[in-house]
Amino acid sequence: MGGDVGFDGQHPVTFAPADPPRAGALLVWVDDGDRRVDLAVPPDGTVTALPVRPVPIAEAVGPLLAVPAGAHPTAVFWAGAVREALHLVARGLVWPAVTAGGHDTWRIGPYGPADEERLCALAAAMPAAARAVPGPGGWLPDPLALLRRFCDAVADTLPRADPPADAGGSRLPWAGTTPVRVDARLREWAAQARADATTRLSLRLEPADGGHPDGPWQAVAQVHHRADAGLLTDAAALWRGPVPGFPSRSRATVLLALRHAAGVWPPLGALLDTAAPAPLPLSDLDLTDLAGPAGRRLADAGVEVHWPATVDRGLTAGVRLRSPAGASVFTDPDGWGLDWRLTLRGNVLTEAELEELTRARRPVVRLRDGWVLVDPDLADRARRPDLAPVTGPAALRAALTGTLPVRGVPVEVTVTGGLADLRRTLEQAPLAVPDPPGLAATLRGYQRDGLAWLARLTGLGWGGCLADDMGLGKTVTLIALHLHRQTDPVTAGPTLVVCPASLLGNWEREVTRFAPGTPVRRFHGPARTLTGLAGGVALTTYGTLRRDAARLAGHRWSLLVADEAQQVKNPAAGAARALRTVPAAARVALTGTPVENNLTDLWAILDWSTPGLLGGLGAFRARWVRPVETDRDAAAGRELARLVRPFVLRRRKSDPGVAPELPARTVTDHPVSLTVEQATLYQATVRELLAAIAGRDGFARRGLVVRLLTALKQICNHPAQYLRETAPRLAGRSGKLDLLDDLLDGILPAGGAVLVFTQYVAMARLLHRHLAGRGVDALLLHGGLPVAARDDLVARFQAGRSPVFLLSLTAAGTGLNLTRADHVVHYDRWWNPAVEDQATDRAYRIGQTRPVQVHRLVCVGTVEERVAALLAGKRDLAGAVLDAGPGGWGALDDAGLADLVRLTEEPR
Repeated sequence: MGGDVGFDGQHPVTFAPADPPRAGALLVWVDDGDRRVDLAVPPDGTVTALPVRPVPIAEAVGPLLAVPAGAHPTAVFWAGAVREALHLVARGLVWPAVTAGGHDTWRIGPYGPADEERLCALAAAMPAAARAVPGPGGWLPDPLALLRRFCDAVADTLPRADPPADAGGSRLPWAGTTPVRVDARLREWAAQARADATTRLSLRLEPADGGHPDGPWQAVAQVHHRADAGLLTDAAALWRGPVPGFPSRSRATVLLALRHAAGVWPPLGALLDTAAPAPLPLSDLDLTDLAGPAGRRLADAGVEVHWPATVDRGLTAGVRLRSPAGASVFTDPDGWGLDWRLTLRGNVLTEAELEELTRARRPVVRLRDGWVLVDPDLADRARRPDLAPVTGPAALRAALTGTLPVRGVPVEVTVTGGLADLRRTLEQAPLAVPDPPGLAATLRGYQRDGLAWLARLTGLGWGGCLADDMGLGKTVTLIALHLHRQTDPVTAGPTLVVCPASLLGNWEREVTRFAPGTPVRRFHGPARTLTGLAGGVALTTYGTLRRDAARLAGHRWSLLVADEAQQVKNPAAGAARALRTVPAAARVALTGTPVENNLTDLWAILDWSTPGLLGGLGAFRARWVRPVETDRDAAAGRELARLVRPFVLRRRKSDPGVAPELPARTVTDHPVSLTVEQATLYQATVRELLAAIAGRDGFARRGLVVRLLTALKQICNHPAQYLRETAPRLAGRSGKLDLLDDLLDGILPAGGAVLVFTQYVAMARLLHRHLAGRGVDALLLHGGLPVAARDDLVARFQAGRSPVFLLSLTAAGTGLNLTRADHVVHYDRWWNPAVEDQATDRAYRIGQTRPVQVHRLVCVGTVEERVAALLAGKRDLAGAVLDAGPGGWGALDDAGLADLVRLTEEPR
């Protein structure tokens, strides 16, 4: 922000209201501030003396408009608030008033419904620190009330200008900046002016002198009472005498409204040059303008344009897709033609009627025994019916969603012929597919449905995403698909499965078990080869694919499968790029979390399995991500669902009939108190890193925030993890470790088996060492182990040779079958609940016969407890900050971050 007024936008900014409002000021929190002010600071209104630099509102407006997007959140907020205030003032929504102290002031009003909605949304986004105000402790202002006072302060500065020093004369109220005490007479005038503001202006368009629509037209200014929708009169009537229900000063209000409307549409200026606002004659050009852009501009300015009820406004435009003979939506890149289709109340206009529109000189046209209003844009489309052709994927998007963006505006689309048949096919349930020969398994009903769905998509040469919950048998469904494709010479051939290294053994065992006659080979390790596969299955890892993509791309694949496809959600990553270079007749993505963090994850998966379906990433973000995730636009969400539904099959364990044999699952949150040592480390770390974070921005700030949150989570786990002790004493120093001991003492004697997940390998090693010292046999799996060692650990646990399995969350949170366990312990919480659910599903999956107890350990009064509360409230669609992981918390201002990490519980 402007250095000439003393701030740059990089420091916290609060607003100090005053009487009159124009005397208010922004307070910039800077170490070298001109004065110290006692501020009631969030979250609890504690009074804190802070050095600030006051900047009067009149001097702050300009610099606020120059605040960059990366400035401090409070500065960005007040910049948005000043833009909103200027928008309201520019529309003339101001009136003179008198403050509680008796001073003259200008206030914003009256607010319309849309204005109120915008203001409430802006108030809801107010950063915590922006609510800090001078005042008594324990009290913080309501965000909406504070925002209104700020807007009034901006409005109170704009209409004022002090006379020159040598002009003489007294200061006039509502004109200069010097506060003026308002007498009773002027109070009455201000009250009347406020009443005048209850009226609004509109234009009524009609044939002149009651004539025919073919003849001349005129515009009549009308006045409405805002509070009583039934009160309406022609503006000229106010010049002839009083009109019941309208204030006596309504003439002045109408003149002001006309002056404002003339600034939007200049021909209205002619009404200001007459003794009274008489009907305004309209040329054909005027009439066309009011039917199109001028009418829309006036409506945006609050001046509605009313056409006669006898003029039909039901003419709409859509587009029709023309599919070339034999065209395929994914093989013909640009052969799909478009042309406009104009309809009147659902009936398509004939060629003769379109010709009539193109010849019309004005927007009111005689069609079908009636008069129809024609928007100039529609007339232009009738004159230029052809549009540039679209790609096949864009044609399919249009067919499935029912709309197509044309020149940036969504337009209703009509599809016919083969494309309409294809849409009907995709929207219907697929034909049943019998269990293929060679399948040594009996598919469940939902698995057989999944096979039919995949067979239809891959039979068309496309791909899809099978997104069933973990543990519902996606692997056996894909093995059945492989065998099904071998029954047709057109689709027969080898399948390549790309998966994490930890799942190679599982895939090999499952193929051998469920398709015993099918060759299966690992393309992994130093002696990897692809010879002699025929109709078999090759297994490789994402790491091997990245290193040996050329060899894999040189082989002919009937089917390419990406297991745990969320691992390539970043299309710029090496494995994702390599995956796109491998050609295959069909592609299938397998994942239990198609939207792990945000909708771009879904785009990355489908852009590989069904290229082009969702368009480019930039267009996808603009058309769906921003409306769905940011604006919470339900209509956009439904449109996206219609588009992806044929290509994503998602079933959950909780769905009726999917897995009724699964036993119960119980989730328990265990509150844990910090030890004195943990609490001391926690508070010292908070003090040190908050001081380092204060005033920082950009990547440096985000890096420090991640460091702070990581340190606090490690302290909550165990001081030895945070301090990186090499041979620590572990017992008695961590509330979590003590509780884990208590849980195991109750579970193991009863014959239970336990999975213990932690996101930190270092913590898993400490737990392994601690349990060994207590005589508890525990296994440890982490990402650094070779594949054979992982497979051996899984086999040992499933055989019951060890009752406790310690697992690194990222290395073992997917793919493994660990149904021996009937207890799952999350030693520390992950930032995304979907990742935790996947880890729990290692035990809670098909094949589990015992009830599963899930234990989540949370340190009370710490950042863990606050994040857990957010996770509980955002499991369906986590907010953008939460989804971004710990780095996302860098967007919090200093006060909000301090509130997140403060310790509110006494140690035990």
